[in-house]
Amino acid sequence: MKLIIVSVGHKMPDWITVGFNEYVKRMPREAKIELLEIKPEPRTTGKTTEQIMQAEAQRILAALPSSCWRIALDERGATPTTKQLAAHLQDWMREGCDVAFIVGGADGLHPTVKQSAKQLMALSALTLPHAFVRVLLAEQLYRAHSLMHNHPYHRE
Repeated sequence: MKLIIVSVGHKMPDWITVGFNEYVKRMPREAKIELLEIKPEPRTTGKTTEQIMQAEAQRILAALPSSCWRIALDERGATPTTKQLAAHLQDWMREGCDVAFIVGGADGLHPTVKQSAKQLMALSALTLPHAFVRVLLAEQLYRAHSLMHNHPYHRE
């Protein structure tokens, strides 16, 4: 099973890359995290926000594996607890399906991407920088996996 983080953006600050990679290397082989970076649409071309989001949506949808469970990260989505995320992770692992978490760019996700997803999920009620979401999501996936295996990383 792969946990794929599809994220609009590239050339992240070093602290983002270091933080993300730390949690990626902690994950076991059976729940590997992969990152698919989607090139953002240039904001200097005079395109409208709708056109920018549409162009990014086309790149996202083209990059997604066809048979994966798609979760669009959106501030209006469900906000699972860590225990609930661990239960979902356990179900996905049992089913053997790859899961793609889709993170939009500066303007968010186009409705076509949200509609293609099986579910919408929010990591927080706060608005988060899309680059930081990579680190937070990787950490939460590691935490959920740790919880599933009674590892002491997660404490209540």
